[in-house]
Amino acid sequence: MNSVVTVGREFGSGGREIAKRLAEKFGIRFFDRELLTRAAKDSGLCEEVLQNHDEVPTSSFLYNLVMDTYSFGYNSSAYVDMPVSHRVFLAQFETIKKIAEEGPCVIVGRCADYALADRDDLISLFIAGRADFKINRVMEKYNLTETKARDMIMKKDKQRKTYYDYYSSKKWGHVDTYDLSINSSVLGIDGTVELIAQYISDVEKARAK
Repeated sequence: MNSVVTVGREFGSGGREIAKRLAEKFGIRFFDRELLTRAAKDSGLCEEVLQNHDEVPTSSFLYNLVMDTYSFGYNSSAYVDMPVSHRVFLAQFETIKKIAEEGPCVIVGRCADYALADRDDLISLFIAGRADFKINRVMEKYNLTETKARDMIMKKDKQRKTYYDYYSSKKWGHVDTYDLSINSSVLGIDGTVELIAQYISDVEKARAK
């Protein structure tokens, strides 16, 4: 496998698990929160700051103002003058590009498909799921009631959508934003992994012609 694969996902759809298993299946690198550690190292930003702003819409003016009193390693005045949330996005954006240059990988979320849109080897995926499927997964994983699981899903997806729509030129979750969108609740996690793996193989064969 010689593609760079990005995976957008609805909360509870199993998108992270599917992405990780795809990486394992093809024997390539996997980046989810691992990307934050790498971005912190590359940019000089504190990893805690990256974690606090991870796929979260632009934070409050007050928080940005407080955090902007610290030094984050970049010296250019334009960079220093940016709100911390913008600096975090920029750090992730640059790290995503570096990671892709290093070879095949699977990257979860963080507008990676937008950051890598100009690459010929990009395959962008979006994993969705039925409400009952997602609610049951979240209830089991986090030991929540149905109501709390439903609220958590709505909150997380709203954050991801707002973040993606703010920083990219496309729309989160819209079919025309991605190469392939899949409802994981139809085939389950195993079946979805196999279907995507076959899709990737077919795309690479078509590109090689």
